[in-house]
Formats: sequence, C-alpha cells, structure tokens
Amino acid sequence: MNIVHVVGTGTIGEPLIGLLCDLKNELGIDEITFYKHSPVLTDRPKIKGLLKRGGILAVREEKVKEFRELGVEPTYTAEEAIRRATVVIDCSPKGYGLENKEKYYKKYEDKVKAFLAQGSEFGFGKPYAVGINDEAIKDDKYIQIVSCNTHNIAVAIKCVALDVSKDNFVEGRFVCIRRASDISQDSSFIPSPYVNEHKDEKFGTHHARDVWYLYNTIGLDLNVFSSALKINTQYMHSIWFDIKVKKETSEEEVIQRFKENPRVALTYKKLANLVFSFGRDHGHYGRILNQTVIVVPTIKVRNGNEVFGFCFTPQDGNSLLSSISATIKILYPEEYEDKLKALSPFLFEEV
Repeated sequence: MNIVHVVGTGTIGEPLIGLLCDLKNELGIDEITFYKHSPVLTDRPKIKGLLKRGGILAVREEKVKEFRELGVEPTYTAEEAIRRATVVIDCSPKGYGLENKEKYYKKYEDKVKAFLAQGSEFGFGKPYAVGINDEAIKDDKYIQIVSCNTHNIAVAIKCVALDVSKDNFVEGRFVCIRRASDISQDSSFIPSPYVNEHKDEKFGTHHARDVWYLYNTIGLDLNVFSSALKINTQYMHSIWFDIKVKKETSEEEVIQRFKENPRVALTYKKLANLVFSFGRDHGHYGRILNQTVIVVPTIKVRNGNEVFGFCFTPQDGNSLLSSISATIKILYPEEYEDKLKALSPFLFEEV
C-alpha cells in the first residue's frame, strides 16, 4: 500500500495535499494523510476542504480533543502517520524540517522509503529539481526539494547553456526580486524594497549556493552568484539573469530552447499580477506548476555569448511539481515518467 504523508498545511502543504488527493488514482497512491499542528479556528475551512478531497488528518495525541472541539475528526496521531507512510513530505515552516528529521524521521528510516523537505531546509538531504538532476536520485533516504527561485535559476541555466552542451556554461549572475509574503499570509509585509546582504562569500545569497549544490549532484561545478531583495508585493517573485556561454547564440535560439522545455512557460506579459492572475484562473489551486515563466520581450543576447532576461517564479508551483515527481520516482522508479503525465494539464506552454 502506497501512503504519502504531508507534514504541514501552509503555502506548499495545502495545495500539495489537494493535488495528491485529486490525482491519487492516476499517480498510483492509495492514501494521503496530512499533519496539522495547531487547532486554529480560522484554519477550520481549510482542514474540512482537505478532508472532503480525501485527505486523512493526523494530529499530536495531546491535541486530539481540541481538534474534535473544532469540529474535525483526526484519524491518526502524528507519529502513527509517519510510521505508516511510504513517503513523508515535510512542508512545515523554516527550520522544523531539520528538527523533525532528528526528532522523528530517523526513528522510522526502516519503515519509510524516503523523506522529503522543502527548500528552506538546506542540509536535509540530496537537493532535487525535476528535469535538472533526476539521474542523481536513486536510493536516497532524504531529499531536499530546492526552493522556488532555485528551480527558476536552474532551468534558466539549463535552457540557455547546458542544453547546448555540458561545458557551454561560463558564468551566471542573478538578482532575485522577491515578493514580501505569499498572498495567503498576514505577516512579514514590508513598506518598501528591502535589500539583502551578500552573506555567502562565494555565492552571494543562498539561491546561487543551492543551484551550485543542485548541479553538483550530477558532477558540475558552476560559476554562479546571486543577489536578492524583497519588494512590497504579494504577487510573484521575479529574477533578472545574466548568463555567459561559450558557443555563440541568438535570441531566437535561446527562446526556442525555452519553448522546447515542457516545464517552461513563455509570456509576453510584463506585469507580475497578470501572470499571477492567469495561474489563479487556470492553475490547480491557483498555481502555475511550471518551473519558470520566461518574459519573452526581455530576452537579449549581447556579443553573441551573453544572455540577459527576466522571468517570473510561479508561487511555489515548481516546488509542488518536484515534490510529486520525487515521490512518484521513489514509488515507481521504472514507470514514473508515464505516471507524471497526469500533471501535464497544469503545465502551460504560454501564460
């Protein structure tokens, strides 16, 4: 019996549970359980919605009574759900994934095939992004699904440089222009642009560091550096890139390679809210699952070997795609590519 257990119901956890429930037959999953930490009144509609879709609730043993008083019925305790699971996907807030690994997951390594955690949990396990380093994931017990912006940078590098040849990439510079908070969050908003320090001597910010570690799993040592800032919006992250390549190229060739990647969406829109709105109208749970949305009018090639452009980062959608891809690769290593075709309707060619 294949059971997927999701820890957390936040900006990644909730849509992930919903997507798994809606596609469980196509993906070959028998049961989806999820852990909710706190019995919060305002979260009751969300919990009931996930239960209605077919999710099964797990809570801490000492909180069962509080959840019942809230009007929702837990089926399992937190540890019971972990112990029963085939794959565990941790979507809890920053830092808790690493804490849960030490406190709970290591106890059940003999029962659970693999544990996954999201991008903020650097060091949790082997970095992974679908379509980038699939061959590196084999019998790994712990996998870190890289962050949404790391996905974006990684696929830009792949399409601009590495799809031509593995030695075509010279260097890449990236500016991550981040939203202040998700539209579902009521804290951490800022009044004006907030610039980040370059705390990493080699990579600048963690985005380039994480891309380096991701590509290093397939033997590449990339010269990458990133900067980051937050701006006072809740719509989408965007990234400016400057990628140098060895082999001469053109804007038409670069755009064509982006177009040929099934996980890349193209857009002629230049406002983030218009791209976000498309996802809200056409995506599953309002998400665009593509790894990036390339803004075609911004692609510019200088001197034949330096490629500039802007792209929008789907709000956690690419992390959802990689979380499900890693899960199915673990459950069905021989046929996972066929099963993942169930996600195709949520991957857009154009936004």
